[in-house]
Amino acid sequence: MSELRQIGGRIGAEYTGTDPNALSLDEITTALRRHKVLVFRDAGLDDEGHLRFASRFGRLTKAHPTVPSVDGQPDILPVRGEEGVRSNTWHTDVTFVRTPPKLSTLRALVVPPYGGNTLIANAASAYRDLPRLLRDFADRLWAVHTNDYDYAVPRTNAEKAAEYRRVFVSRTYRTAHPVVRVHPETGERGLFIGGFAQKIIGLSGSESRDVLRILQSYVTRPENIVRVQWNPGDLVLFDNRITQHYAPDDYGDLPRVLHRVTVAGDAPAGVTGDVSYILEGDEAAHYTPVPELAA
Repeated sequence: MSELRQIGGRIGAEYTGTDPNALSLDEITTALRRHKVLVFRDAGLDDEGHLRFASRFGRLTKAHPTVPSVDGQPDILPVRGEEGVRSNTWHTDVTFVRTPPKLSTLRALVVPPYGGNTLIANAASAYRDLPRLLRDFADRLWAVHTNDYDYAVPRTNAEKAAEYRRVFVSRTYRTAHPVVRVHPETGERGLFIGGFAQKIIGLSGSESRDVLRILQSYVTRPENIVRVQWNPGDLVLFDNRITQHYAPDDYGDLPRVLHRVTVAGDAPAGVTGDVSYILEGDEAAHYTPVPELAA
């Protein structure tokens, strides 16, 4: 019999003893809206089961706009930690395109005996933590998100890091998103920033960094974070519209392999109802069904 247990004060709950594909979509959706992150312990899924689970929530994206997929699985991104390059930065998945994924799923295949956890933060409670003056200020801000920055840094192999960067920015995207996003289902406001947010529109580079640093510090407060300690076979589902996540580089040269599948989303809307727009690049239709094309 399945059991849902809250695991964080502000974010996170876990299921034990159940196949996630056996749960009703309504039950999962209700739990996800409340907890933002759901951990399914020992889910028992293979790649096909993983894809079937994610597709229950909508059309899937391809693995990534620029990074290759798992061989033979165009919708699955391999997340590997033993390649000498690790992207340990707080981020929301693929916010450099106009319509980032609405949901992300991660499944653990190989985990190190220590470390290798994933931290996930509640961007809605972070927004609520802001003093009123900062909330009013943030409500009016827009940020430029791009993949053209040092998302992954070399650990042991500069040549491998350079190759990773070449692939990652083989198509350059720059998109303007509201700093405060209104969740399309719950109406919650959340700080929609993270690592891909590189500049505040209308501010200088140094001013942008200062403002983003202040806002980001609220997202990464310990009380807004849940730590997922992986076991092989675990599956995690999180709402990419109102969370950020981070994978600490704390497991040496040990292998860590996850598979990621994401569900296509819409263009973020700010508090005025205005939606995100492209500054450089295209709709990334090779990666995600965008609303105008999905019909």
